[in-house]
Amino acid sequence: MKRFIAPVLFAITLSIAGGCATVSKAEFEAVRATADRAAADAAAARSAADGAATAAARAQSTADAAQTSAAAAKTSADEANTCCRDTQTKIDRMFKKSMYK
Repeated sequence: MKRFIAPVLFAITLSIAGGCATVSKAEFEAVRATADRAAADAAAARSAADGAATAAARAQSTADAAQTSAAAAKTSADEANTCCRDTQTKIDRMFKKSMYK
């Protein structure tokens, strides 16, 4: 009897394990569809990230140009201020000269 029960239990265990290990075609297709959607979503995210990186690079370029322009404007303003001080000094000297005459 023991000789009969052991092979039967082994066969039952093997069939249960084998049955759990098999996947139906519908389940496989559902998993494949989910994987395909995930791949498409990843590609869309990559595309969006690339677009954002391009926009960020353009924004950085614009900011650099604005900074350069601001530096040029400051230099120009400094030159105008120096010229104004020189002119004021000349006017003061001329006024003092006219006062002595």
